[in-house]
Amino acid sequence: MKNPELQRTSELDAFAGPSTRYCPAGVYEWVEKDGQPVFVINAQNCVHCKTCDIKDPNQNINWVPPQGGEGPVYPNM
Repeated sequence: MKNPELQRTSELDAFAGPSTRYCPAGVYEWVEKDGQPVFVINAQNCVHCKTCDIKDPNQNINWVPPQGGEGPVYPNM
């Protein structure tokens, strides 16, 4: 993520946190910590669909392919 503050002020405040809805794997969530919303990234859930890179209203999330840059290597695909 390029700018965490932009994620809160724009993605959550202006757009009501669409990342929690557009990610099919539930990678992104807003949780309350000490009375403040905190953006949590559950990277272990990522299925590498790249939706976050496309749908983020501010293009603030920069999806990076795993495993050295070639993306996921699934042997049965």
